[in-house]
Amino acid sequence: MINKVLGIKKEMGATFNEGVRVPVTKVAIENCVVTEVKTQDRDGYWSVQLGVGHKKAKNITKPMKGHLLKTKDAKETPKYLPRFIKEIRTQEEPTEKVGNEIKASDIFVSGDKVSVTGVSKGKGFAGGVKRWHFRGGSKTHGQSDRWRAPGSIGQGTTPGRVYKGKHMAGHMGVEQIKVKGLKIVSVDAEKNEILVSGAIPGTVGGLVILERIGERKEQANA
Repeated sequence: MINKVLGIKKEMGATFNEGVRVPVTKVAIENCVVTEVKTQDRDGYWSVQLGVGHKKAKNITKPMKGHLLKTKDAKETPKYLPRFIKEIRTQEEPTEKVGNEIKASDIFVSGDKVSVTGVSKGKGFAGGVKRWHFRGGSKTHGQSDRWRAPGSIGQGTTPGRVYKGKHMAGHMGVEQIKVKGLKIVSVDAEKNEILVSGAIPGTVGGLVILERIGERKEQANA
């Protein structure tokens, strides 16, 4: 059984856990189905390709539509197909079959530790102070226009150039971020939704990957 699942980030809120008010983020496991299974003999590694979310079939390319329709037994093309597709590597031969639906309650229970991976919100073009937390220039001695300037970016003679990767102004956000050490507060099997403690990366409606980490308390005590 895989220990990861794809989800759609929803709004944040708060709930009470053992009498303590904790912030939570809702993650919906919408239409999470197995779209392809790869094996060691055929592909050189084991993996399960999952699709999640809803997207109108008319807005999907024909090659991708043909790929996704392998998971459906319908005679006609359904109105909606999975919106996101991600491949999840496994350490052993997967037991899932193409077309199987993955439920949140199949993988997670309340109290599980998880890591959440997502793409951060885009901030557009940002200066060094906002992007890299630069200190800024002096506010005295007549430097009225240097408060948010980056300052020197290198030396003259040696090396005579600016090193690659130098922290400077530029596009901020839209980067893959992994947050570890979060907990599953509750699992709603009927709505197929999960409440995760704290904040997770990404925008509302974006794709996130939840991975169960560590051993459960029942297994640790056994």
